[in-house]
Amino acid sequence: MKFSKHPLHTKEDMVAASYFPPWFSIAPMMDCTDNHYRTVARLMSKHAWLWTEMIAAETIVYQEHNLDRFLAYSPDQHPIVLQIGGNNLENLAKATRLANAYGYDEINLNCGCPSPKVAGHGCFGASLMLNPKFVGEAMSVIAANCDVPVSVKCRIGVDDHDSYKELCDFIYTVASQSPTRHFVIHSRKAMLNGISPADNRRIPPLKYEYFFGLLRDFPDLRLTINGGITHIDEVNNALRLGAHGVMIGRACYRNPWSVLGHVDSAVYGVPGTGLSRRQILERYQVYADSVLEKGGPNKPTLRTLVKPLLAFFFAEPGNGLWKRKADAAMQKCTTMKSLFEETLDALPDSVLDALPSEVSPPGEDIFAGVHDLLPPPYNSIEEIILCV
Repeated sequence: MKFSKHPLHTKEDMVAASYFPPWFSIAPMMDCTDNHYRTVARLMSKHAWLWTEMIAAETIVYQEHNLDRFLAYSPDQHPIVLQIGGNNLENLAKATRLANAYGYDEINLNCGCPSPKVAGHGCFGASLMLNPKFVGEAMSVIAANCDVPVSVKCRIGVDDHDSYKELCDFIYTVASQSPTRHFVIHSRKAMLNGISPADNRRIPPLKYEYFFGLLRDFPDLRLTINGGITHIDEVNNALRLGAHGVMIGRACYRNPWSVLGHVDSAVYGVPGTGLSRRQILERYQVYADSVLEKGGPNKPTLRTLVKPLLAFFFAEPGNGLWKRKADAAMQKCTTMKSLFEETLDALPDSVLDALPSEVSPPGEDIFAGVHDLLPPPYNSIEEIILCV
């Protein structure tokens, strides 16, 4: 399905020339993918695409004189995507214009968050999928106010609006009415009936066949798959089956070493950072203590800076003891250096000095038989009219 009205343009070409493609991305996660987590993630992978937490357009607009708190990041974090949320065109335009100065590599509109605080009462997030014409207009406004590619992250449906045709209508409308050529598809629908965001990641069934149907029916678009993928081999399987990119969220946060430590070599086919856990901690300590030394009204707590490390030793000997000692040390330590001096003896040298081990085989093939489940091909209303 072609979208000649808004062809691919030089924004995509510019980014593609600078970095590897977004074959692997870390999902935006509220209260997780902040500057501190992204610093740790970049020390494990040089090429994974990083995403910010979702930032409301209104926050950017109302904090115009305090933007570094929300938008600043280290140049080492490139390639990095800013995700914004909102449903007011004027605020989306101004927020994008303000954020454009920070040099993000892509700007994404959140059309998938099911949180009642975001999607409730028709605000934004997943509820925007019920108004594709507005999303098309919003994406045109965002694209007109930035110098980089734009994208949409969405679910496969919302509540009872969960048919493949309704998903295709959404994609077709947004792509035909805006320059949007990249869609990140979370392969579960959103349920806005009051269940929690955590249950929204678990209860609605995964329908990978919808994603692969989109690949078939929208060959001119770039499509990234998200949802239920936790293993590097699953990433490569999705790419082999035609996905243009794969996004992983919770697994990158709950067990970052076993996932991010393999991205560069296993997905991109290039050497990794070559850093052991100890070397990563040494570099992160320099970063964390420099942040603490700056002070100011936005100075984070030591606990906030330790948070991205709490799963760093997942399932390793000494992990539980280290977390207990770290919790106690945060009561009195004022620097990351002093906290490490008090706690790292809980971990064996074999854990601290090891490089990422071989990728363990995954369990069942989560994409097995997916092409036997594909929905019937999609025909847009315009195409039907042209064929009559």
